[in-house]
Amino acid sequence: MEQLLGLVLSSFFVTAILLVPFIDFLYKVKLRRQNQVTKDMFNKKTPIFDKFNSWKVGTPTGGGLLILLVVTVWTFWAYGIFNLTLKPWEIFVIFFAFIGFGLLGFYDDLKKMIHVKGGFFGLRFRHKFIIQWILALIIASIFYFQLSYSFIFVHGFGIWNIGILFIPFAAFVIVSFVNAVNITDGLDGLATGLLLICLIAFLVINSTGIDEALGIFLSVLIGSIGAFLYFNIYKARLWLGDVGSLSLGAVLAVIGLLTGKVFALIIIGGFFVIEVASSMIQLLGKKYLGKKLLTVAPFHLYLQNKGWEEPKIVMRAWLIGFFLAFLGIFIALI
Repeated sequence: MEQLLGLVLSSFFVTAILLVPFIDFLYKVKLRRQNQVTKDMFNKKTPIFDKFNSWKVGTPTGGGLLILLVVTVWTFWAYGIFNLTLKPWEIFVIFFAFIGFGLLGFYDDLKKMIHVKGGFFGLRFRHKFIIQWILALIIASIFYFQLSYSFIFVHGFGIWNIGILFIPFAAFVIVSFVNAVNITDGLDGLATGLLLICLIAFLVINSTGIDEALGIFLSVLIGSIGAFLYFNIYKARLWLGDVGSLSLGAVLAVIGLLTGKVFALIIIGGFFVIEVASSMIQLLGKKYLGKKLLTVAPFHLYLQNKGWEEPKIVMRAWLIGFFLAFLGIFIALI
């Protein structure tokens, strides 16, 4: 445990030291939101979102890139220092999700800087959604064929062996959390704080087992996100960007799958579930009924539209996240 705490602290300080020059770098390359008018996945304007977020124009995005780089380098450094006997496919599946979805998110962040129509930079939402599923299916196949995962544990019902159906199930979990974290990353500190809570919960859950490699990765990731959060709280000097939200959403899902605690993942990440569910309801209503089923979505934007101030929403979401984390840990460990 002392080693893990040391990794949390060292990762925190390394990320904190690098963040200020990294923010300056993002300003220089102009990787920041530049438009006061945003559009949804149907290429329609989002006036309610712009009403509450237009003042954030100019804030650098893409901070998740630094988290990705620091965590990758520091984790492999720790693996070497502690001379662990690693499971190659487990390490591969963690970093394939982390880096693979990070690169997909980095494409979206680059679009904010490079205004090019057509070609690769003309990918639409449905194309990126297909790529998400391809990446998720590759990860899920590795779980099934290389790591021999074919089961889910549901508290009160025991272990269910679902065979090859584990592949579409795991892929669905990954894609869901990728988009859930991405959607939640709409207020300063909201997604980052909730992610920190979720990861600490899984570090507690993992501490009861013997997966040292996963424990090291979690510790390094917690330290790095903690340092980032300092600059991400209201009023944020830096945002995760899609490179951060997509990679962290994917790796959160993979951690839940690796620990065999998918049901606990849904509870621990309950606020993310609420966010993506509200967006899906709105999306399906527009797509198939031609009307909005909710006043506005996702849930945090609904609260803003009701008159809640941004810091109030974030603080209360963190409190909800804490209680859901305790509940998830309780269910996972009993």
